[in-house]
This record gives sequence, structure tokens and C-alpha cells, in this order.
Amino acid sequence: MGAQIRVYRQKIASTTSMQKIFKAMELIAASRIGKARTRVAASLPYSNAITRAVSAVASQSEIDHPLTTEPEQIRRAAVVIMTSDRGLAGSYSAGVLKQGEALNELLRDEGKEVKTYLVGRKGQAYYEFRNRSVERVWTGGTDAPEFETAREIGKALLDDFNTAYEDGGVDEIHIVYTRFKSMVIQEPAVIRLLPLEVVEEEAQSSAEFLPLYEYEPEPEKVLDALLPRYIESRIFAAMLQAAASELAARQRAMKAAGDNATDLIKKYTRLRNNARQAEITQELSEIVAGADALSAS
Repeated sequence: MGAQIRVYRQKIASTTSMQKIFKAMELIAASRIGKARTRVAASLPYSNAITRAVSAVASQSEIDHPLTTEPEQIRRAAVVIMTSDRGLAGSYSAGVLKQGEALNELLRDEGKEVKTYLVGRKGQAYYEFRNRSVERVWTGGTDAPEFETAREIGKALLDDFNTAYEDGGVDEIHIVYTRFKSMVIQEPAVIRLLPLEVVEEEAQSSAEFLPLYEYEPEPEKVLDALLPRYIESRIFAAMLQAAASELAARQRAMKAAGDNATDLIKKYTRLRNNARQAEITQELSEIVAGADALSAS
């Protein structure tokens, strides 16, 4: 009986220690989510402005540009999957990976080859465990993205897009990430980055008209200059959305884990008290039995 009490005490101590860790991680995520949401909001004006500029060039000019023209045959696609570097965020990375698997299956059903690019160690571990090949991996700072990383990803994707299929190039580019809607709702999403599909984060009014531009030099050269920046801004916006979603998911997961730890501590405390009470009852019974034996003798 004493050994059982010691076991419950050890479980209470270990669960209490874990509860402190969960609480600390919840507080850290809660303190960082505000900054992450601010960065998401701050990225929208630039992203929307460059989107409007590219939209105007693409829609108001009769040009045949490889970045805005749908190829006759799409034979190979690049898929960028954005996961987290760390765990303890509930089903955040699992949801993105599941969405990525669905997209890969759809592309293969359409007869397309898939080249995979990964952001985050969780995605890297997922593919390494299954012995799947990936083109490139970027890790570090998924919960606090840097623009230099987005620029590096954009350059790698554009280089592949501008490379011929026979030399290993791709015909289209997709991004799989988690869209931040609120502290409660974060949804895995897929966007096709290239060939260009102009979609703004904030929907424009149907009555709003694109501005008219005079191009100097030609529209093709304007697109050559604008599109790399457009791609970088879209990638960085997706990374910021994913970071805010990761922190929100981690805060919820750590709160749930802390609540579960509290319930376990109560359960183990009750079991420990029951075991202690049973031990005291047994000792009293032994004392009474001994006293009865002595009086009988």
C-alpha cells in the first residue's frame, strides 16, 4: 500500500511539472500572437498594392508573358508546403500535410509530376520518415518569418518556373499553408501562385476599378520587374498567416493540455488519498486484532 502511495505522489509531481511547462508555453504563445497578427495586418497594404499593379498590367495590356499565360500542357508542378519547426501545436502541421497530400494526389491524377518544397522541420520529418524525395527545405523561425526567407523561396521557385521542362523545370506553382481567420479558426488553404492568378487577401468591391497606368518601358519589362516582388510578397504573406495560425494553435493546445493536467492531478490526488485511507484502515484493523489477541491470551 505504501508503494502505491509513492507511485501516485510521483505521478502528481511529474504531472505538476508538465503543467507548469504547458502554462508557460501557453503564455509565450499568447504574448507573441498579438505581434504575429499585427504583422499580418501590416503586410496587407503592400501586398494589395502590388497585386493591383500587376492586375492592371496583366488585364490592360495585350501581352503574351510566360508568367501570366496558361501553358498548353502542364506536365510538372511545384508544391510548397508550410509546416512548423516545433510541435505542441495540436493538429496544425498535420492539417497542412493532409491538405498537401490531397493536392499531390489531385495533381498526379491529372497526369502531372510533383516537385515538393518544404518549409518547417515537421514537414521535413514527415517526408524523411516516408523516404520521399524533396527538392528543397527551409527551416528555422516558422513562428517568426523573415522576408529574406520568402525572397529565397521565391527566387528558387521562379528559377524552376523559368527552366524548361526537359531540364527539370516546372509549369505551375502551388502553395499549401494555413490561413489565419481568427483565434479560433485557422484553415489549411491552397493557392496557385503561377501561372498568375491575381487574388487579394482583402476582397475588393465589385464597383472598384483598377487604376490606369502608362508603361515606360513596355508592359513585358514592367511585368519582369513586378512579378518577382509580387511572388515574394505572396509567399511572405502566406508565411505570416501560417505563423499566426501556428501560435494560435499552440496556445489552444497548451491550454487544453494544462486543463487535462489539472484533471489528472485531481484524479491522482483522489486515488492517493484513497490509498492512504485504506492503509490507515488496515493498520487500525491490525492494531485491534493484536489487542484482541492479547486480551484473549
